Amino acid sequence: MNEMTTITTAKDWASDQEVRWCPGCGDYAVLKAVQRTMPDLGVAREKTVFISGIGCSSRFPYYMACYGFHTIHGRAAAIATGVKLANPELDIWIITGDGDALSIGGNHTMHVLRRNLDCQILLFNNEIYGLTKGQYSPTSRVGTRSPSTPFGSVDRPVTPCAFALGSGARFIARGIDVHKNLPDVLKAAHAHRGASFVEIFQNCIVYNDDVFASFTEKQAAAEKQLWLEAGQKMLFAGGTKGIALDRDRLALKVVPGDDPDVLIHDPANRQLAAMLILMPQENYPIALGVIYEDPRATFESAVVEQNAAAASGKTPDLQALVAKGQTWMVEKEPKPL
Repeated sequence: MNEMTTITTAKDWASDQEVRWCPGCGDYAVLKAVQRTMPDLGVAREKTVFISGIGCSSRFPYYMACYGFHTIHGRAAAIATGVKLANPELDIWIITGDGDALSIGGNHTMHVLRRNLDCQILLFNNEIYGLTKGQYSPTSRVGTRSPSTPFGSVDRPVTPCAFALGSGARFIARGIDVHKNLPDVLKAAHAHRGASFVEIFQNCIVYNDDVFASFTEKQAAAEKQLWLEAGQKMLFAGGTKGIALDRDRLALKVVPGDDPDVLIHDPANRQLAAMLILMPQENYPIALGVIYEDPRATFESAVVEQNAAAASGKTPDLQALVAKGQTWMVEKEPKPL
């Protein structure tokens, strides 16, 4: 990656393009959080690439003053894989949405996670298709009314972080578009070597306004947000409540904050991560921050090592390569017709 620290400011990362989302869209807050975070990472703009698919979130590369690709629907992960293999020194960010990444792009998202390509994947989840005027998406809740589900959706929604965990992701986190902690989540994702999956709850003010209000509204935040920190107790509601293990049911439960059984967060515990991701929203807080992190070798490092081993002790010979296999030499000039 970038070995030397580069000094930049948030303004250095803002392009000269007019930012065009609906007024009040949560994408504005995410963009600002990313632009404020980049200087703290000490990375160089010429070694940074933002790659997106199709959707409201996918306009993101236009607004970052670095390299970028606005690709095709659902294929950002495939393009990003090619870019990283071509130049492993590049810092790759994938910007996607719940429809882009989990519907037409579900296959590509799964494979970039299981391969563990070194990149940051920011999935903007607003539980709706915003760019195409409000159809229900893979994450839309049962009963969601939209132009494509006028009587209410009957689909059971995808839980993005559960999808990521099942796909073999080694880093899974959650954030909220307007929350002050989002830059810290982004920094943790960038520090991880491998595919970092970050679900960002993003409000679509036009087609799905306040869908996350039950845990994002100021009056509900303390009771409904559990911000996780490695090595720290799982406390919320100002420390008055905590999360413990119900050993009889092998499930999580809410207990008083001073209960001795309040769990200590261990991001490397995959089983615990699964339980935190799937806590029911109606009776529990929602787990936020870094939920799971257990690094392993990255995909591109394995490819580079394999190629180096294959080339070891060999002298490049293009002519021999071209002549290899079913080839022949024309010894005489052909007779004229």
